Amino acid sequence: MADGPGALPGRALYLPADGPHLGTLGGHPELDRTAAGEARALLAAGRSAPVVIGAEGSRCGEPVTLLVQSCLPPPRLLVFGAADFAAALTRAGRFLGHRVTVCDARPVFATPERFPEAQEVRTDWPHRYLDRQWAAGLLDRRTAVCVLTHDAKFDVPLLVRALRLPLAYVGAMGSRRTHEDRLRRLRAAGLGEAELARLRSPIGLDLGARTPEETALSITAEIVALRHGGTGRPLTTLTGPVHPHRAPAPAALR
Repeated sequence: MADGPGALPGRALYLPADGPHLGTLGGHPELDRTAAGEARALLAAGRSAPVVIGAEGSRCGEPVTLLVQSCLPPPRLLVFGAADFAAALTRAGRFLGHRVTVCDARPVFATPERFPEAQEVRTDWPHRYLDRQWAAGLLDRRTAVCVLTHDAKFDVPLLVRALRLPLAYVGAMGSRRTHEDRLRRLRAAGLGEAELARLRSPIGLDLGARTPEETALSITAEIVALRHGGTGRPLTTLTGPVHPHRAPAPAALR
């Protein structure tokens, strides 16, 4: 709903999980498109909040205040592998508004004390946990899966399942040598090339990251870029609007 100049107060747009928006705010032709783009960023995060934009669909001009009402829960971030990198990724994911779960089969590492920013810490075999979450309807097309275990007995059965599900992001940590070995094992487990093409490995964007915190930034940056259709390139190398109108990423539950 909108509040602002002219006939805007009380107007509404409806944004389905997939597809174009419905309705109009009744102002400048660009207003609806800009409003839909700003709202989708909040909807992808499962957040409700006011947003202020210009009446002509830019940051300039008479302000229009939009109330974005989301009917979706926050997106989930599943972090498999209870290492130092997982702790940093948990903090970054929580900061971005995800509901974060850390899962590891080793109880000595998977403790709430080591991951205070996680909403849930589970001791379980990763692929079994993923299977149960999917069967319970608790994963959707916004869910991100990050595999940080570096151990084929955990990685391979987990990735076989994750890459066959309609999830937003599936990434796995490791060197290029580890990646090639992982691909060989996944092919042997029956995955096809289309499924393997969904795997983000080595995980993250090329930021030159070294520390766990820098690595967490590179991973979450890739998740955000994939969600919104970003290129991951410096804005100084691009032309056109900073916030172009891209096709929305699917946000519907399965």
